[in-house]
Amino acid sequence: MHDEPRPGLAPPEHSPAYQGEPVLITVDGQDFRVRRRADSPGTYDFDWLTGPHPYGFGLSQPGHELTRPELERHIRDFLDQIDPATGYLGD
Repeated sequence: MHDEPRPGLAPPEHSPAYQGEPVLITVDGQDFRVRRRADSPGTYDFDWLTGPHPYGFGLSQPGHELTRPELERHIRDFLDQIDPATGYLGD
């Protein structure tokens, strides 16, 4: 067994805990899983499920629970920054 950090997924004890069930949202034909962090109200993790790479983003607005239209707007803002040639954030 290795005691040194290795690339890959975070071990469960280091993964954030989430509140409630994830929400699946489709925006402009792209699917995202949105989860709210239990230990940090107003912090969300977005996983791009249909992207060309395992990719996503986080968003924190402390103490503010986002509505579905707000979540969709943040997803659109993210997609607007993606370089269509690479599937990653553009320069």
